[in-house]
This record gives sequence, structure tokens and C-alpha cells, in this order.
Amino acid sequence: MGRKPRVVVGLSGGVDSAVTAHLLKQQGHEVIAIFMKNWEDDDDDAYCSSRQDFIDATSVADVLGIEIEHVNFAAEYKDRVFAEFLREYQAGRTPNPDVLCNAEIKFKAFLDHAMRLGAEKIATGHYARVREREGRFELLKGLDETKDQSYFLHRLNQAQLSRTLFPVGELRKSEVRRIATEIGLPNAKKKDSTGICFIGERPFRDFLNRYIRKEPGPIRDERGRVIGQHHGLSFYTLGQRQGLGIGGVKEKGAQRGGGEHAPWFVARKDMASNTLWVVQGHDHPWLQSLALDAQDASWVAGTAPAAGAYGAKTRYRQQDAACALAAGANGHFHLDFPQPQWAVTPGQSAVLYDGEVCLGGGVIGAMPA
Repeated sequence: MGRKPRVVVGLSGGVDSAVTAHLLKQQGHEVIAIFMKNWEDDDDDAYCSSRQDFIDATSVADVLGIEIEHVNFAAEYKDRVFAEFLREYQAGRTPNPDVLCNAEIKFKAFLDHAMRLGAEKIATGHYARVREREGRFELLKGLDETKDQSYFLHRLNQAQLSRTLFPVGELRKSEVRRIATEIGLPNAKKKDSTGICFIGERPFRDFLNRYIRKEPGPIRDERGRVIGQHHGLSFYTLGQRQGLGIGGVKEKGAQRGGGEHAPWFVARKDMASNTLWVVQGHDHPWLQSLALDAQDASWVAGTAPAAGAYGAKTRYRQQDAACALAAGANGHFHLDFPQPQWAVTPGQSAVLYDGEVCLGGGVIGAMPA
């Protein structure tokens, strides 16, 4: 019997990566753990959990009897992920740093480091699966649909997928927690981390304030009336309902209990005139899109899929929406939807699916007015 390959696991301190390491060890792999430190600007900050995460990862490695190495990717993260994140916000778009982090750090900087350690494969605690078919590698959704993370992994290519294992992608989250409890992992009940790793639980606007200049301007309704002041367009995202600071706008002589108290939503951002456009009601036409254009496409197979009918997600945590793909040249593509899509947001990812297979995607461009 041949030796099982050496696998380097990214241990984050969370339960998913802990169970990933356990499963690989059980399968007979030689397992080494790496804790990635991606952010160090405010480590002493109440909102930054990386110190606690490292303690949790170390205690997991201890229980499993595997080596753990602490690797600092903060410089790469700042250059490749955070700088791009700020650029996008300054341009009035809403980027997805998790997508960038996977493409640039976890499956590039971390993968390179693991290969230097003599690893044949890397593994992470993502809820996704890899399938090899006829010499090609496919990225599949995780079996637990409520936890599937293929959306965040859609920029992975053949070389990366060929070296990646996602053991918990075959399990439901409840099963992962059960295994963690059963083998006595210290973090079995640790709650899932949410949000963006460098922001933690802190208020988002407070964080962006440190890096982006405030440029207040008018908030207008669809009729062009100024109904408030915004703090700077970078701080708002399409479909946002909270934190707009506008009450109901009463029409003269309007009846009490009329529609004037319907909630306001961010519908458009006009960078040229520094205007935030808002509308009332979740189903307002300005919040609905029947098409989108995307750029900077990345396809898992290495080439664009054929034009035709697919499913697409324009944001994480939504059902796949039926769409028709028209693939353009130079990394551009166009999607048409039979059903309107709500608050399609420039800067976010449009990710394409053929059933359970994630085909790749691109970055949503400016929406037609």
C-alpha cells in the first residue's frame, strides 16, 4: 500500500476546518495545519478575533495530534484584496472580498506555501465539492444547500481545483457539528463567523470611515425631490434599507395610513452628481433588473460555457435564477432573466450554474438606468 499524500489544511479556528482536518487524518493522509493571518492593522481591537481564532486552531491541532504553523499573509492580503476592496468602494461599487480572498490568498498564496511544504493537496472547510471527469475538474455545490459556498469559490481554475479537497462539502452542517462534538473538539459549538474577516462584527460605516473620505450629498426620490443628506456614496449599497435616516415624506393633503410610510430603499448611486437615489417599496421597478452585464469573467473549465440556458446567483444566499447567457469576448458576458432580479449590485459577482456544477462568473458592471 502506497503512502497517502501530504495534505495541508487551512485551520481557521472554526468548526468546519477542524472537522476537515479530522476527516483527512481518518482517511490516512499526512495532515499539516496552517493558520493564515490575513489582517494585522488592529489586532488589539475588540472586533478583531484573529488572536482567539489562533488559540482555537492551536487547541484543535493539539486534540487531533497534528502540527500547526502560523503564516502571515497580511502584506499579500493588503495588496491583493484590501486595496481592490477600497478601490471598488471609492468607485461606488460593492465588492465581495471573500471572492477575492479565495482567488488571491487561500488558493494562491496559501496554495504556493503548501506546495513549498511538500504538500500534494490543500484542504479547506468550504461547503463545496470537486469532481474529476475525463481529466477535467468540476466545482460542485456543497451537499448542504443552505451552506453551499461555491459562489465564493467560482474564480478557482483547473490547476487550483486539481490540488484542492473540500471534505465537509459532502456533509450537512449538523453532521459536521455532531462529529466535532463526538471527537471532543474544543470549538464544536463555536458560532460561525459572519461578515468580512477584516471588519469582524464592527459597524461597517465606522470601518470604512478610516479609509474613505466622506463626501456628503443629496438623497433624492424618484421625482427628484431632495429628501435628505447622505454621508458619502461609498457607504451605501443597492437595496439597502437600514441607516438612510429618512422618515416618511408626506404629500400635502395625503390621507393618514397611505403609502407614505412604506420603507425607503437605495435604488441608484450617481457618482457624477454625488446623488443617492431612493425609492419606496421593496418591489419598486427601479429595484428590478431583467438583464445584467458582467466583466472580468473567470470560468472554471478555462473557457466560457456555450450560450444558452443556465442558473445564476447575483448575490450569495439566493436561489439560482433561470437566465440566458450570451458570452461576449474579452471576459465580458451578458445575462437575461425571464423573472426580474432584485437589487442587482455593481461590484458583486454574477455566478453561473448548470445544475449543481458551478461554471464560474464575473463582476457585475454598471446597471442600465
